[in-house]
Amino acid sequence: MASYLEVHPRDPQPRNIARTVATLRDAGLVAYPTDSGYALGAGIGNHDAVGRIREIRRLDAHHHFTLVCADFAQMGRLVKLDNSAFRAIKAATPGPYTFILPATAEVPRRLAHPRKKTVGVRIPDHRVVAALLRELGEPLLSSTLILPGETEPMVDGYAVKETLDRVVDVVLDDGETGAAEPTTVVDWSGGYPEIVREGAGDPGRFA
Repeated sequence: MASYLEVHPRDPQPRNIARTVATLRDAGLVAYPTDSGYALGAGIGNHDAVGRIREIRRLDAHHHFTLVCADFAQMGRLVKLDNSAFRAIKAATPGPYTFILPATAEVPRRLAHPRKKTVGVRIPDHRVVAALLRELGEPLLSSTLILPGETEPMVDGYAVKETLDRVVDVVLDDGETGAAEPTTVVDWSGGYPEIVREGAGDPGRFA
C-alpha cells in the first residue's frame, strides 16, 4: 500500500518531503502534485521506473518522458539549446510547459526517445515540487498522471491514493491541486517551436 503524506501547499513540511525523497532514492515511484495536475515521479537512476509508469499509463515505446528540473541551469545540462530556444524557454520558465529537445550525454539512453534521441524537460511553478527537487538534488523522471482512457490529469490526492494504492509507493497531497490541464508541450527539436499539445501554458508565446 502507498504511503499517504500530506504537506502544506506553500510551506511543505520538511519531514514529509524528506520521506518522499527517501522513497525516490530507494527506487520508489511517487505520485506528486504539480502546477498542471498530478504526475508520477521517480529518481533518474531508477531502472524499473520507466516500465512501471508505462504500465500504469499504458504508454508505448515512443512516449516522451519528462525530466523535471529545479532551475534553468539544471535544464541546460540535460538538453541542447540554440540561442532562440534559450531565450524563449528561459522567459517561459518556471511554468506549465514541457519542452522536447535533443538530449545531452547526461541523459541516460533509456530515458531518451529511441529514434529521435530527444527528451522532455520542464520547470514547474510549484512550491512542493521545488522542495522535492531541492531535497533530491537532481532532476526527477516524470510523467503526467493521465490514466488510460482519460484526457486530463488526476487532481485529487486522495483519489490518487485510492486508484493507485498498490502500484505507487507514496502519494504526496498538498490539498490544493486544482489544475486539470496537462502542460503545453512544445517540440523544439527541429530548431523551431512546434506546439504538439495545447494545455495549461499559453501556446501563443511560441507562435
